[in-house]
Amino acid sequence: MLGSIFVSQLSIRCHSRFRLSFSRLYCHVPNLSGWDKKQSLSLEMKVEYERLWKQHVDNFSYKENESRPNTYILSMFPYPSGNLHMGHVRVYTISDTLARFYRMKGHNVLHPMGWDAFGLPAENAALQNGEDPVAWTEKNISIMRSQLKQLGCSFDWDREFATCDPNYYKWTQFIFIEMYKAGLVYRKPALVNWDPIDKTVLADEQIDENGNSWRSGAKAEKKLLTQWFVRSTKFSSTLLKELKNFSKDDWADVVNLQRSWIGEVDGTVFDWIIEGGAFTIPLPIYTANPEHVLKVGFIAVKPESMLDVMQDKNNSITYEYKTKDGDLASFQARKLDLVAKNPFTQENVPIYVVDGILPFPEKSDTYMGVPSVVDIDSIFTNTVGLKMENPSNNNVQNTSSEALCSKAQEMGFGGHPTSSALKDWLISRQRYWGTPIPIIHCIACGSVPVPEDQLPVTLPPYPSKKASTDAIASPLAQAEEWVNTTCPKCGGSATRETDTMDTFVDSSWYYLRFLDPSNDQALVGFEKTKQFMPVDVYIGGKEHGNKLNLYYARIVSHFLHQIGISSSPEPFQRLLVQGMVMGQTFIEEETGRYLKRAEVEFRGKDAFSKETGKSVIMKWDKMSKSKHNGVDPADAIGSFGVDTTRLLMLADAAPFSQRNWDPEGSKGVLSWQNNLYMLTSHFISIREAANNGELTHDKSSPVYLKGEEEVYDLRNKMLSVITQSYKHTHQFMVAIKSMQSSTKKLKQFPPEIVAFGPQFELALATLIVSVAPMAPHFASELWRGFLLAPGRLNTKSTEIKWDKPVLKQSWPRLDDEFQLPFSVSINGRDVLTTTMSYSKLKKLNEDELLQIALQQDKIKKLLGNKTIKSHTSSVRYERGALVRISVDGVKVNKEDTIDTFSKKGRQALAKKKKKEEVSA
Repeated sequence: MLGSIFVSQLSIRCHSRFRLSFSRLYCHVPNLSGWDKKQSLSLEMKVEYERLWKQHVDNFSYKENESRPNTYILSMFPYPSGNLHMGHVRVYTISDTLARFYRMKGHNVLHPMGWDAFGLPAENAALQNGEDPVAWTEKNISIMRSQLKQLGCSFDWDREFATCDPNYYKWTQFIFIEMYKAGLVYRKPALVNWDPIDKTVLADEQIDENGNSWRSGAKAEKKLLTQWFVRSTKFSSTLLKELKNFSKDDWADVVNLQRSWIGEVDGTVFDWIIEGGAFTIPLPIYTANPEHVLKVGFIAVKPESMLDVMQDKNNSITYEYKTKDGDLASFQARKLDLVAKNPFTQENVPIYVVDGILPFPEKSDTYMGVPSVVDIDSIFTNTVGLKMENPSNNNVQNTSSEALCSKAQEMGFGGHPTSSALKDWLISRQRYWGTPIPIIHCIACGSVPVPEDQLPVTLPPYPSKKASTDAIASPLAQAEEWVNTTCPKCGGSATRETDTMDTFVDSSWYYLRFLDPSNDQALVGFEKTKQFMPVDVYIGGKEHGNKLNLYYARIVSHFLHQIGISSSPEPFQRLLVQGMVMGQTFIEEETGRYLKRAEVEFRGKDAFSKETGKSVIMKWDKMSKSKHNGVDPADAIGSFGVDTTRLLMLADAAPFSQRNWDPEGSKGVLSWQNNLYMLTSHFISIREAANNGELTHDKSSPVYLKGEEEVYDLRNKMLSVITQSYKHTHQFMVAIKSMQSSTKKLKQFPPEIVAFGPQFELALATLIVSVAPMAPHFASELWRGFLLAPGRLNTKSTEIKWDKPVLKQSWPRLDDEFQLPFSVSINGRDVLTTTMSYSKLKKLNEDELLQIALQQDKIKKLLGNKTIKSHTSSVRYERGALVRISVDGVKVNKEDTIDTFSKKGRQALAKKKKKEEVSA
């Protein structure tokens, strides 16, 4: 016994000497050869760790031409407003955590960052402060870049770009021209939403349910302007169809929202030509019955629609008519001095403004009247005295719906499946700070796209006159030298388009440019898209993630796929959206006055104004300066340190839920970090004591064997929860709770387990590695301490790379023989839970899992000879598997049901297993 202990101690000392010399080689952190055991972890210590480790934790980028699997982690790039807010901190902490996790999983991770730099705020700041938008934007980018680096985000800065860079918007203009060539971009007069504050047009989707601007909050006005549109309705059917393939867990809110935008794709749109006076304009008109287009006798539009506004000259006439039931009813109508030319027959039909009687399609202000087929249309024509003639269709051979739609598609005047609710994407903006629309207007040639070899059309210097922004015109119209040009077709005098593009066009394709940012010959190399698309995880705030950028990105991605630029029609595979970070608001109940936290006195759960003593209402609101509830990320980092701020963002709330930023809520995370630091110190102290011969152990003793078994279970259960949280559910709060619990439990094991237990050493290593993606600086220092401990035991294990820092460790693996739950449900009722080794589970597919389920005695008994109607297998290899079976004619009684993956179910399973072991 004494001899074996002597050999063990000699081995420990040899390992210790070897390890100490090697750690100094890899870490490159000066003057840190030992571990300074403090009584507790202080803010000053954390700040020092962050300073020492910063250059080591930030140095990651995608490596070209490597055999590792590619993973694309993309966070929605920010507008360079000048300062990060706490919402940014949350989004980019989550993004960085996932990027670091997948690197440790052995993936070659692309994790880029750039700037959504065009838009109104920069231009408004220029107007207010006399500052050039270019200089304003560059200054803000510089500030925010340094803040992101301070946050410890491992972005690939070599790929950085801003959408206002001509090298970027050259390709935005390229996309516009390709769409123009494909007949997907057109210009027409339209009744648009005019923001009287920001002096620009907004798309319908940028107006809220109250008719207010999404950005300024002002009541939108209706204006008649000639605008540029993208024929986004062409993609209605494919966009709606693809929604079915999106994961319900990730995309539920977005799917519902986009489905409501797109509507029921049950018809089509044909472009009619409206003629009157000196103008002709196209007018898209929806119909659920394309075959009726050859029999149209009139076109109706609603009051206040575009054509009504264009010819608001005459008063409407009130007409009375009898309904089918014989009742008297009325409607108002007036005939316009315009005609609509049928795109198939070229015949003209009259246009009426109609209020009442006609069944306009949902959310549509146009209607095709077919009196020879539809009774109510016939009643209308008879009532207003419109004499109907049989329309001619001599030039149309096949009059089926399919043939008519095909011809319209071929001729470029519609015919694509769509809904009545969806409208084309209006992209014109009457502002300076945006991508110039690459069109030249020539009196002889009309609208001519700028040749590709002349791109980009760059912005001129910012016009100095402010007056133009008070009118409905782009400030670019003042840049006369820039506006006046020559036609690329005939060489005659011409003018440039002075509207700029909606910034959503810029952000509709940036995920592709990150793949190939230095390519000056193409938007992106096709092989690059094959490597990376779709984006593996797309991360952003809920207020943006559920809205327009996802919809517009899908449209552009589908188009670029159709013309062979991108390998994938859909841009994003998984979506991770975050709720807002909310600040605590204090309102003096009597006066409604907002107070700062420092002005509030707390008495138990109640709050009072320090100044007046009056009662104060506390609630959580969106952060705002006016409510004194905003938090500057720099202040949070100053109070807690970088890693603690990151952990606070990840703890206590699921990513998709709102995060209430409460300084008092930091205690749990601070306590856990302190426990981790003390556990590492404890580990080093025990190992040093063993190294000095102050501890002995007996590997055959029941205490030692039981302790090692408990640590084995602890490590694998912890790793199972954490890996599931990182990889599948993104419930980082669950991972943190598991790590917090494991930290406390590891501290409770007896010294002989800490000193001589290989499983304890492996469990502590696993814990520190698991912390690293969330708190990279702190974990780097803990790992340094872990490596300083003498007496290494897992020297031949592949689980610990003793010569590598923590962020270069491989993500820990479950033990192959660790038992995971395997559960079966029948008709939605959980009926069986057993266990299966990890090595076996990870080799099985869904059909094999079903066969194993059907071999279970209880399942055989419940199913009898019934035929399975359907089945699915939910496999989370690190957490187990659940087979769901649907069978007609099988009733599952309450006594046959059990808990499965619930905490109660796992506890019941553990008790059952323990009883079986005792009886054995």
